[in-house]
Amino acid sequence: MRHLTLMPMRNLAVLTGLVPALAFALTSLPASRPAGVAHAQAQDPLPAVEAPPRSALLPAQERIHARYLADVAAVQRFRPAHHFWRHIFAIPDGNIIFGSAEDGRLLATFPTDGNWAREGVWEDATLADSLDGVQLQSQLSRRRDQVEALLAPLVGQVVHNPTRGWFLSPNAVRYGGFLDQWGQIYERFGVPAEIGLAQAVVESGLNGRARSGADARGFCQFLRRNWNHLDRLAPNVLEVYNQTTQAPYCAAYLSILATMYGSFIPALSEHHAGGVNVGRTLINGERLGGADTREQYLMGSEFARALRTISLQRYKDLFRTYGPRSFRYAEMVFGNTANVQELSRGTAQTPIFAMRTARALPLSELRQKTGLSIGELQRFNPALVRQVPARANVYLPEYVAEFGEDVSFWHRPPESSFAAALNDFVLLEAGVERWHQPSFEATLREFERRFDETGSEEGSVMATTLRSVIGDLRTSRRANILSEFRSDGRIMELFQRGLRELRAVAGV
Repeated sequence: MRHLTLMPMRNLAVLTGLVPALAFALTSLPASRPAGVAHAQAQDPLPAVEAPPRSALLPAQERIHARYLADVAAVQRFRPAHHFWRHIFAIPDGNIIFGSAEDGRLLATFPTDGNWAREGVWEDATLADSLDGVQLQSQLSRRRDQVEALLAPLVGQVVHNPTRGWFLSPNAVRYGGFLDQWGQIYERFGVPAEIGLAQAVVESGLNGRARSGADARGFCQFLRRNWNHLDRLAPNVLEVYNQTTQAPYCAAYLSILATMYGSFIPALSEHHAGGVNVGRTLINGERLGGADTREQYLMGSEFARALRTISLQRYKDLFRTYGPRSFRYAEMVFGNTANVQELSRGTAQTPIFAMRTARALPLSELRQKTGLSIGELQRFNPALVRQVPARANVYLPEYVAEFGEDVSFWHRPPESSFAAALNDFVLLEAGVERWHQPSFEATLREFERRFDETGSEEGSVMATTLRSVIGDLRTSRRANILSEFRSDGRIMELFQRGLRELRAVAGV
């Protein structure tokens, strides 16, 4: 995610109030070994997560649902401010919003350019006079810090950020009617629809043609080289600017990572921050006493953020390029599940049918035979400029047999062979170290074969994505880097030093 300017923590004096698990580590963790983790009370819940009737669940579905519930509980315990991030995409650009870091509620909205004392909109009326008589700083960043300092004694810790409503709102109008279809695609791969779509909101604002400065593209912002690699591995042509082409691969990748980690939280973060950064974060969280992957990641990420505030240079080897955006990423995705659900409920939903064309289909022919306008054809197919290339998918609101085979797998129940393969795959034991062992490649290759042999569209997507992940596991240096990070005495000494300094600053 490359679109937000996030506010780093600046007040370490209140460190013990930020994340209960890290606070416990600072006060109770012996310097030489990990200890248990204390939990905070849950705050306002995320949108309800409903399970299908138990009789209808495969074991994998039960695990996915349990995994998601555990993730939701962890986010609510350790990141109570997650609610705040939904407002970023609900309020137009040109504003700075302030919220409570204690529960995520919106406190106030101020125009980026304007008189905050007169033009602020206060959600909490009891705070409306808190800027009276105050000479506010003219520089925006200093003014933000000044208002944070004024509000903190009244409401506790504060979080603030520029708004990005225009990043989402035009695309929500144009593409909001497709959310249910895209959600069904995510669900087919074992990813809760609201999580997959919230990631798309954060990454691209649902815009299939979104491009970042690093040349990440499309719905979930894979780098161009990664899309090109998948295109070479896939049996059909991938037009990455079509969201309905992208969504299955985004879903498959997230499903694979969530299986490897046993949680969607670090899986989402790896998509953004990279596997080595997430690995370091998990190892630090394990040293802090995290009881499972979720706690290890959330504790390790808070540890990294706190150390960056003390000294970016002194402790950089403990976190490297894992920064404030990395820290907030999974929290922002979970916070935006509410926006996804509201958009879906508030927009008439439209079916999407996919046809695999054997020949190039010119835009003029599509317009003539469907009666749809160019604008409507490009709404379904954002990649469409002159033609749909041979062996690619064309997307329409109804199936047109002469355009090719119907590959709209989300309109049909899964093939039993695919359901069985996904079931067994999701039930694999989690563990990053285990997945990096050369001996585990045979297990993954067997699943690649099983998915490929289903002969199904979704099986082909899973096989292609697995093939790419296996190649990365085999050829990257991640396993060696993390092994060195875990065993390096200098790194362990630096970790202990950082922990002691955090305790000293927090006064414990």
